[in-house]
Amino acid sequence: METPCLVMDADLMEANLHTLQAAVNRAGKALRPHAKSHRCSRIAHRQVQVGAVGICVAKLREAEVLALSGITDILLTGPVADSTRLQRVPALLERAPHLMLVLDSHETARILHQSLAAHNRSLDILIDLDVGLHRTGIPPCDAVSFARALAAFPTLRLRGIQAYAGQVQHIRAFEERRTASLTCMKEAGQTFESLRRQYPACTIFTGGGTGTFDIDIEIPALTDLQAGSYALMDADYRTVQSRGCLTPTHTFTPPLRLLTTVIGTHHPSHVTVDAGLKTMYRDGASPVPAEPEWSHLSYEWFGDEYGRLLTPPGTRRPRCGDRISLYVSHCDPTVNLFDAFNMIRAGSPAETWPIDLRGCSQ
Repeated sequence: METPCLVMDADLMEANLHTLQAAVNRAGKALRPHAKSHRCSRIAHRQVQVGAVGICVAKLREAEVLALSGITDILLTGPVADSTRLQRVPALLERAPHLMLVLDSHETARILHQSLAAHNRSLDILIDLDVGLHRTGIPPCDAVSFARALAAFPTLRLRGIQAYAGQVQHIRAFEERRTASLTCMKEAGQTFESLRRQYPACTIFTGGGTGTFDIDIEIPALTDLQAGSYALMDADYRTVQSRGCLTPTHTFTPPLRLLTTVIGTHHPSHVTVDAGLKTMYRDGASPVPAEPEWSHLSYEWFGDEYGRLLTPPGTRRPRCGDRISLYVSHCDPTVNLFDAFNMIRAGSPAETWPIDLRGCSQ
């Protein structure tokens, strides 16, 4: 494998898929994992095979590529606002008949209805609620009136709500994160129950994420969990405290690593590696050496093409040509910098899985 490259421990990834699916099953919920993290249709298919009811995506182009791979139950979690892209939805329904979109705009609903009506199609939709992230979505208190307005568009079938509290996913302390998530999601749950009483077809309340998976499944009204990073994990999530743990740890072992090569050893304070800003997205916690033998090293950014590993005095120093694996800062945008995962099984290279949704940001 030429470095820098992404390496995925297939056995650890499989363990993560099964761990979350089992937790969701025990809680009587459904899992609808988010492909925005891995952007890989083969991983999406594995998630469905393990038990997921469908796959979430953030962008329309992601949905189109997933549908071409054979995924038929797709939830597009980001609102689509422009008419050109909304006109592509009927064709997508041909390949993904269980497609769902979220809405938070009356004007978008009107354009989508016109596009569907022109092709004699109908579509399941969810109302996108803002539960504190303030990115998209309407206030929960406006959901009932918005649902009434949607009745003017017969091609749109209201199926429920989406509520994602992204702002709480990385709160370090578990109890603080639990309180914040339950507070955010409480009003969404009440809104869902109110809608369900008036609209019996509203049976879906989807949301949550990796950082709050074992909190959100406590919410009685929640039906679907949308975790995404759990399949890969990263250095930042390794600092998020799990339930019952006094030290920062997590339920999911990170299978994703970036393999880098030491290319410079001339300075006593550090060694230079061939992985910099162009291969790891700079967000959250710094990259961390994955091998225990290099745990004393600290990564620092050293330019677009390079990084440096600080070597404390008196500790073992890597040699030129040594390869070192790093847990990346933030898995989602880092994955989008590469074309493929180099899968390993039992410590040996196995095969390459294309990141075929890479660049699908439209």
